[in-house]
Amino acid sequence: MDGAPIRNFCIIAHIDHGKSTLADRMLEYTGTIARRELREQTLDQMDLERERGITIKLAPVRMRWRDHVLHLIDTPGHVDFTYEVSRSLAAVEGAILLVDATQGVQAQTIANLYLALGQDCTIIPVVNKVDLPNADVDRTIQELVALLGCAPSAVLRVSGKTGQGVPELLDAVLARVPPPRAMTMPVAPRASALPLRALIFDSIYDDYRGVVAYVRVMDGEARRGDRLQLMATRAAIEALEVGTFSPKLVPVAELTVGTIGYIVTGLKDIRLVRVGDTITSAARPAEQPVAGYAEVMPMVYAGVFPKRADDTAALREGIERLQLNDAALTFEPERSSALGVGFRCGFLGLLHLDVVRERILREARIETIITVPSVAYVVYRTTAAQSIVIRAPQELPDPSQILRIEEPWVRMDIVTPEAFVGGLMQLCQERRGVYQTTEYLGASGAQGATDGRRVILQYELPLAAILVDFYDRLKSISQGYASMNYERIGYRPATVRRLDILVAGEQVEALSSIVYEDEAAVVGRRMTERLRDSIPRQQFEIRIQAALGGKVVAAERIAPLRKDVLAKMSGGDVTRKMKLLQKQRKGKQQMRSGGHVDLPPEAYLAVLKRA
Repeated sequence: MDGAPIRNFCIIAHIDHGKSTLADRMLEYTGTIARRELREQTLDQMDLERERGITIKLAPVRMRWRDHVLHLIDTPGHVDFTYEVSRSLAAVEGAILLVDATQGVQAQTIANLYLALGQDCTIIPVVNKVDLPNADVDRTIQELVALLGCAPSAVLRVSGKTGQGVPELLDAVLARVPPPRAMTMPVAPRASALPLRALIFDSIYDDYRGVVAYVRVMDGEARRGDRLQLMATRAAIEALEVGTFSPKLVPVAELTVGTIGYIVTGLKDIRLVRVGDTITSAARPAEQPVAGYAEVMPMVYAGVFPKRADDTAALREGIERLQLNDAALTFEPERSSALGVGFRCGFLGLLHLDVVRERILREARIETIITVPSVAYVVYRTTAAQSIVIRAPQELPDPSQILRIEEPWVRMDIVTPEAFVGGLMQLCQERRGVYQTTEYLGASGAQGATDGRRVILQYELPLAAILVDFYDRLKSISQGYASMNYERIGYRPATVRRLDILVAGEQVEALSSIVYEDEAAVVGRRMTERLRDSIPRQQFEIRIQAALGGKVVAAERIAPLRKDVLAKMSGGDVTRKMKLLQKQRKGKQQMRSGGHVDLPPEAYLAVLKRA
């Protein structure tokens, strides 16, 4: 490295506010990538990101501007990938808060701002897409001023598409973002003379070189061939290669203090490299690791099963590789009588779940079955002092042994035009929401009442109540204008029960679910109707029942196939016909009392798959 002044920053924003496009213009103006080699969303490396038009993984890149080195980290905008944003913010000193001029401040804008302030990052407010004909730049600036308490002149105007204002934004990064703290230490010893401490903020797996750790060097220096050590796992490694991102991996001689780069560890055991761990020198280790990241807690759980039983081992390996650069993903083995051996996985949300499923299909080439998502409940027993956490209905104890059950709750911020407030409040109340506050963005009170005024609604809701279709309902009610962000706030008592499904008198364990007691009949009716349409008819009548404890709350019936036993009779006394019909009826009764129904996979999928 050449010792040039360094600035480390990231771009944070709500989804679709133009982070990746602005990053493209920065790469172009700094000459990091030739114009002919640029493509849309250059830093989005995965095909899945390009197809969906969203950023899923953080992406670092090194640029040069006016004799300075700029390390940029592009971040996702969706609420399910907030953990990627928090990891990026811990590795930088500044953040560009980007807001779409056609949409204004959104829910995730506010959430990401709080994350940046929590990391003590310098905020540069920027209004993007100012070139669009429907851009309301002045109103967006007013919202940012109200949110940040800054002067209107501090808000920059850019267009990530045309490049308008991008040079001025790069100059603002040099002027406003402080250099790495370690490079401005006023007294000896300087940070470069201290033992190496490099924070791992991400990592990938290379089949030939093992784990490649993405690091921010806080103290000291790292060179190729150095003997290093991971402070949490105590694993010893040799730096096979060190380098930076342009945005591809580019080897360099050394990583100096303040640099964002990578270290090729050569480790084949991916469990030894953890996001948030600190790499130090084996010969001269640091005394204290860098403060890592708070352990992320999954919010949604679902079973992941291979469609082919032979793929179980490959599925485990695929999930482990995903977990290497997705610290929010957790898993543990699970066995289902219906679907075989699989894994109970924890996710941050439904989009996170869908992305993991798609990545397993593309990267591990394994087709999977995803069971209905659920949340983790805390169960307090009458016979034991300690509580237990259950993630599947099969783990729920007998009701006589349960003192109480608690479920996770979230605090939700909904940003919406004022015209849709009534409908959204009704939606939240239907989902057992508890109203908290209402705030107005920009002008407030009667003096500022306009059709375009927007409101922040804050509710507290059970996490289970927003899992399946809450987001779709929110978008439908608000005609697509509302946005939401939520965070976990703890556990509260819940009146939930285990709903069992019986087919032909036999309980189907794989179809059990945990439901609110007052909604059991509705959920049971929906499940029995799906099974009625999925199970093929048999020679005997099949009764499908949904039971809450010993009480049947919903039932359906599949009529038996009826063979024409009189078809070969050309005539004869009516008593002969009655004897044949009576014999047939008696046989069906015997089959119904002792018959067993093998449910086809389609029947399980009709109930278990995410709707």
